[in-house]
Amino acid sequence: MEHATTSDLADLGPSATLIDVREVDEFTQGHVPWAVNIPLSELAGRFDEIPADGTVHLICQAGGRSARAAEFLDERGFETVNVDGGTSTWIAEGREVRPGS
Repeated sequence: MEHATTSDLADLGPSATLIDVREVDEFTQGHVPWAVNIPLSELAGRFDEIPADGTVHLICQAGGRSARAAEFLDERGFETVNVDGGTSTWIAEGREVRPGS
């Protein structure tokens, strides 16, 4: 697992595969515009939905759940990057947030 800042993620933009591992209710309150929601609680049954080629960026509220998700995916051969500070930092920096699913 590598680490990136929210600024790094913003620089990559929608070209980055971004999985938000927060629960659905958290995700619908506001998320990075191009994020796909696969809650950590569902990851073991849904990781086949994540592209296996290329780097997968993972985000949650602050960085803890996404770090656990990255460890899980690393063990399965994925190349992962944990977004430090998570969605809370993204929002605090005044970046665009999209509500809904």
